[in-house]
Amino acid sequence: MAVTESSPPTHPTHQVAAPPQPAAGGVFGAREWLVLITLCCATFMCGLDFSIVTVALPDIGTALGFSSAGTLQWVATASLLPSASLLPLFARIADLIGRKRLFTLGVAVFTLFSLGAALANSPGALIATRIGQGTAAAMIAPSAIALMTGYFQEGPKRARALGLNGAVMSLGFVLGALGGGVITNGFSWRWTMVALCVMGALALAGALALPAIHESGAARRMDIPGAILATLGLFGLVYGVSTGGDEGWTRPAALGPIVGGLVLLAAFLLVERRHPEPLVPLSVLNRPSVKWSGLFGVITFGMCAGTTVLLSLYMQDVLGFTALQAGLSYLGEGAAATLGGMYVAKLLGRFGGVKVLAAGLLIQGVGTVAMFALPQDVNLAALLVTSSVMGLGHVFSVVSFITVMTTGVSEEDQGVVGGLSQLPQYVAAIGVSGLSAIAAARTNALSSATPSRADILGGLHAGMVTAGVVALAGALLAGAVLRERTTA
Repeated sequence: MAVTESSPPTHPTHQVAAPPQPAAGGVFGAREWLVLITLCCATFMCGLDFSIVTVALPDIGTALGFSSAGTLQWVATASLLPSASLLPLFARIADLIGRKRLFTLGVAVFTLFSLGAALANSPGALIATRIGQGTAAAMIAPSAIALMTGYFQEGPKRARALGLNGAVMSLGFVLGALGGGVITNGFSWRWTMVALCVMGALALAGALALPAIHESGAARRMDIPGAILATLGLFGLVYGVSTGGDEGWTRPAALGPIVGGLVLLAAFLLVERRHPEPLVPLSVLNRPSVKWSGLFGVITFGMCAGTTVLLSLYMQDVLGFTALQAGLSYLGEGAAATLGGMYVAKLLGRFGGVKVLAAGLLIQGVGTVAMFALPQDVNLAALLVTSSVMGLGHVFSVVSFITVMTTGVSEEDQGVVGGLSQLPQYVAAIGVSGLSAIAAARTNALSSATPSRADILGGLHAGMVTAGVVALAGALLAGAVLRERTTA
């Protein structure tokens, strides 16, 4: 719930003043709806950003004269890399300068760079603005979750707020694919950036009107060595994984950044052991609820994102759908995610986060494995049912892993944990690249020359089944390692 402003605490621990008692049940008041709508609007905007641009890439390449498909791909990658690599840094900055302040700044920066992207007249200018958008997203993501857990106390209201936020996150990606096709076909790719700019302006108005919230101010200085190592390590890892699917992971262009990133992250952990105010306290990182929930977050995001890419290839390369028809076919997945977000709070209250997390991964895995039955010819019922089941399980998994991760965390660590909870969605490139590589390898094994539709379908089936099996394994592991170790 909203925390009202009062005099700053004066005792050494800087504890937050006790907030007013929440109203019974999970019903939101007017101020709480303002908080929820503002934070969800920013989450939706960041989710929309990647998918709406991906659909518009061909038109962007033609309009601005990109020299090659590899260069054009940087329009998407330029936003992803700073979003992933700067998350831990901005999670700590949120603790230093205030989460509400960083959230407002991030939304303002995102809005300005979205306007710049709409006006870009060269490949370099567009990529530069995309870097700015990705940097702003790294400001927004950790501070938004930390604000949500700060405004809404543990219990029905927080569960409902996180449920709606998870549904909005999934819906942003789905509607981005649809909206990008509609806007690009009917108007111009520039209007995709204008749409993001308008959403940013609305979120900024809400951010400026957010109720005051007290924060502990426990963090006093920045862990510079840790910040450098974490940023460069995540950058190398995500860059190597993102390019490995195209370049091949054994080639120096991909293997070098991956190995270098892992070495830097290992050095980061060593530095954190000795720093008096570490970027990510190891006491937080070693909590079972944090480290295991993070792993399951990577599984659900990676397998869902990778399968969504394979579904796009299935619809366009096998079924012959247009980009608009493919976008419309994601509506079942979006509707299931919305429905799941509305009811997941009740499930969390009744069964607890661990059981809902295991059930979500199980449902996602079953829906994904069932895609093995997708035929070479159009069968909308099979397509909509399997993708909807996957989407329903995914939103259950997303909301529950964030709930488990943020439950029982002290106020001064909410910013750090908020950043960690958002990191899985940005390293989901691991799943996209891995599943795409499996599908390509299977297609090549089936074809003797130019791949036929049947060969392509065989490769896509291999990738989809792999994604489903990984999700099912995650469901079993979640029940085994988190049972009785954490509550939600």
